[in-house]
Amino acid sequence: MIKKWFNIDENPTLNKLKIAILKIPKKDLWKKVEDLAKISSSPNKDSNISFKKELSPMSAELKKFYLEYYGKIDELEPLLKTSANVDLIQKFVDLCIVDSVTAQKNAVFSVEREEFLQKQMRYTPIPYSEIFTKEKSVLLISGIAGIGKTWLLRKCLLDWLNNLIWKNVKLVFYLECRRLNQYPNISDINELLIVFYKDIVNVFYKDIVNDFKLSSHTTMFIVDGLDEIQYFDELLNPNFTSYPIVNAFAEITKYKHVVDGLDEFNYFNELPNPRLTPIVKVLRDIKKYKHIIAGRVYAIDQYQSISTEQSNKLTIQIMGFNENGINNYIESHVMEEKKEVVKTTLAESPIAKAMASVPFYLSSMCKIISDVEIINKNSLLTMTDLYANIFLYFLRQHIFKNNKLIYKIMEDNTNKKYILNICKIAYNLFLQNKIIFSNEEFQDFLSDKNEGDFFGFIERIETDLGCYYQFAHLTIMEFCASVYASVYNCLSGDEIMTNTRLKTCLSMICGLAIKNQKSLIKFLFNLNPSKKSNKEPSLLCSILDRLSKSIKNYSADDFNFFYECFYESQPSFTDEIKSIVDEQNKRKLGGGWEISINDRKTSYATSCDNYFVNYYIKSGRKLMWLYVYKSILSDEEKNLLIRCSTNVCKVCFDRPINFEGWKPKDKIKKLWILISRYLITKKGFEENFLPWINLCEEYLDLQLHDDIDFIKDICEWIRCSNIKKFVIEYRGKKIYNLDELTL
Repeated sequence: MIKKWFNIDENPTLNKLKIAILKIPKKDLWKKVEDLAKISSSPNKDSNISFKKELSPMSAELKKFYLEYYGKIDELEPLLKTSANVDLIQKFVDLCIVDSVTAQKNAVFSVEREEFLQKQMRYTPIPYSEIFTKEKSVLLISGIAGIGKTWLLRKCLLDWLNNLIWKNVKLVFYLECRRLNQYPNISDINELLIVFYKDIVNVFYKDIVNDFKLSSHTTMFIVDGLDEIQYFDELLNPNFTSYPIVNAFAEITKYKHVVDGLDEFNYFNELPNPRLTPIVKVLRDIKKYKHIIAGRVYAIDQYQSISTEQSNKLTIQIMGFNENGINNYIESHVMEEKKEVVKTTLAESPIAKAMASVPFYLSSMCKIISDVEIINKNSLLTMTDLYANIFLYFLRQHIFKNNKLIYKIMEDNTNKKYILNICKIAYNLFLQNKIIFSNEEFQDFLSDKNEGDFFGFIERIETDLGCYYQFAHLTIMEFCASVYASVYNCLSGDEIMTNTRLKTCLSMICGLAIKNQKSLIKFLFNLNPSKKSNKEPSLLCSILDRLSKSIKNYSADDFNFFYECFYESQPSFTDEIKSIVDEQNKRKLGGGWEISINDRKTSYATSCDNYFVNYYIKSGRKLMWLYVYKSILSDEEKNLLIRCSTNVCKVCFDRPINFEGWKPKDKIKKLWILISRYLITKKGFEENFLPWINLCEEYLDLQLHDDIDFIKDICEWIRCSNIKKFVIEYRGKKIYNLDELTL
């Protein structure tokens, strides 16, 4: 009876049990209970009563805590924390989870986004049940900012407390890295749990956790926001010291050296034994238990390097909403008269279409598009436009709380100064990689402002150790830092490119560098009325010049990043821009501009290519290379191919293309047709490649499938062309003379 009672009661105590038993006529039963209690409380005694006394209350209180704090899932609105009841299971049918196997070492923000857009084009979703009902010792979850990682983890907590997943796990502890930053000196897991779960300490932790052995029970830790931990480098590197000067000193000792005044060095004691921040030790100890760690893609990929000892491990990536999820969100959250406008805008804008799968962006765009009477087609032209729209919309609706038009709001110098202050705070914290900042640090930024004026963009966190602050969303923090770096701080292109942190926002900084009159971005200039600057175009040119010169020989990624920065800034082809692109043409090895059309190219990247090529070829300049590694082209890719073909030097195909109703017309110098893997018909060859052969003047490299049966026709076509030199690879031979093949 006693054992059953301990199982039923969510928070069993001896006093409650005594009251229950006293209601029973047999009062002598209580004496037996007291004897059992003395036995269970004695040291080194592991009875069933002791086990239930420790574990059942703790597990029950954890579940009660999670239900209270995470029972409502936040609807993802721009920077708002409005909670709403959500059908969790249905929500996460639409949130795509995929396998993640490719490591993105040292990925910056723009690269992370590009990899996400590439993966978005093709993936196979993994059912939620397949991942979370089959228990893994280690689960790593990656995804870009705003994609729904935290949302997913909190669903897991609710499913666990409802006994839907992890049925063998008795305790689950959910830790947020942005809060872990507040406890750098805690080195013990139990101590951390007492502090971290302060809201339920008084219920049971105060008496139990200090002596509680987690290793005695099936325990799982969930760590959210790995990229937000300030001690990430220490976590990855066991020999890392928190003082960079100590690392610098260690580097010096690798060379011949003489050091004066070693006894005066403040960090002398660290030289033989580098200091490790205590909280990092806790994070490493967590690896001894079942654990889930979530964070942005670059952080999870780097963390994998120290998480190799577990064989029972799975790494997944969150891809956001699928097409059904996007449509369901619009149907559920957009007023009826605006639904078609929203759907049309998302379909026509490559940026909106690409980012609609990210819940944070989808929610923001639905509100922005629904809020205006007439949609400006240029309002979501670039990624920078998207960020600017989200920032200014939130500013108007939730900070200034009025329906004034943006240009009216920005006529007020007080409003400009407010934006400048927000951007300045974000910039300084972003450079220091600080997600959480203290009350003292916040006060340094305030000057004549009250901290409450910034709430909305910045959140306040109350802890036993005092108040801490953080930006409500990292994407907004990155945007604000970019605004301050490019618009007000007047850094040179060299200074921005050599700063690792700022380089992660480089394409956005370029997008802010020129006052595009068709975009809301123009209102973010001259934020300080007392400071006038006309250096924006030169900043852009400085960055583009550095990017152009940093392009490695035949590096497609370098070219793509240049085109992205060029597109985001939407510049015209000025004399200064022309001189930059002409320098690339003068390079001997790998010189000249190239365009690649392939399966990995996203719609957004193709838009960037089209923008550059349009200006470049219209100026009378010739592309060096056009690579086509794709069979079926989208309309945008067809337009890009047509534009490139009008003025290109070298063209390469590695497969047949399907492009009806168009033939190239302009001459090219060199042609590569590398189709040895494809058995093509004579008609297919005539339609795909003969028009290009007829336009080629100098050199042809042709690699054919062994089983084609119209080689003589190909030879005759080449004989009738203007090609001066060629090589044909066919059935293991290289032919440089048509007569050789005829024989």
